[in-house]
Amino acid sequence: MANYLLVYYGGTPESDPQKVGKVMEAWVKWFQELGQAVIDPGAPTIPGKTITDTGIIDGINGEHITGYTILKARSMESAAAMAKNSPILKDGGRVSIYEIIPTSTRKEPALAGKSSTS
Repeated sequence: MANYLLVYYGGTPESDPQKVGKVMEAWVKWFQELGQAVIDPGAPTIPGKTITDTGIIDGINGEHITGYTILKARSMESAAAMAKNSPILKDGGRVSIYEIIPTSTRKEPALAGKSSTS
């Protein structure tokens, strides 16, 4: 089993509270269907800044992502089968999938409670 990063692009943001509620219900239902495969349901994102070796630039270089999810699956094909039911697809968006490669230097518990500036 491996972890997979689902990266969402596009979709149509809703401003009508009733429509927002229906969209959220669709996401909750999908996550419930996926069950324990959901490692991190993720969140929507908004564009921020691009960091290069020459400085910090307002905005994103390239197409910005609109959200993410992390799933556990047996294979890329299995992760893709799960992703094909993502609510973003019914809203004109698309999903890219990346396998997350475990590293021996990853020590999440040691990072708990520390800010990114410490």
